Amino acid sequence: MKVMKRIVLASMVALLGLLACMPASESPRSLFDQAFKINSLDGKEINLNDFKGKKLLLVNTASECGFTPQYEELQQLHEKYQDKLVIIGFPCNQFGHQEPGDASEIKAFCKKNYGVTFLMTEKIEVKGDGQHPIYKWLTEKEENGVKTSHVKWNFQKYLLDEQGRLIDVFYSTTKPMSKKITDMI
Repeated sequence: MKVMKRIVLASMVALLGLLACMPASESPRSLFDQAFKINSLDGKEINLNDFKGKKLLLVNTASECGFTPQYEELQQLHEKYQDKLVIIGFPCNQFGHQEPGDASEIKAFCKKNYGVTFLMTEKIEVKGDGQHPIYKWLTEKEENGVKTSHVKWNFQKYLLDEQGRLIDVFYSTTKPMSKKITDMI
């Protein structure tokens, strides 16, 4: 019995030694650790660190897209989960030129047609040479530590946890109130 215990103990010590020598897996990085600067549609600076402790749903938006009615469900999601979720819309004109308006036009359209009260940023680029640093972080594994993705169209959604780490990406066809998203909130 003593011999068996020594063998088991020696095996455990050897295994722990091997594990200690293995390279650590890349851990997710926090959006909150970055010094990203972005303004709201009103031109006021948004401090992303204000949202620590809540999940974030970041969505590139457009006013003249077939997915534009998702504003309605984004607003519903905002109203239902605002105690634990912050939704931020990022207007973008890179897909079919479907967000041609300026800040005041975008704001008026969203309010009038969908009653949007969740946070909307200034118009940005989500891909290419002019890609905003937030979207560089969201789409590159080297930046976020989780996965690489490509923004394929308007209303692509990125869900982050309460510590600002990327959880998952949802393409345009995933509706904001879908079980895929609400189960993660």
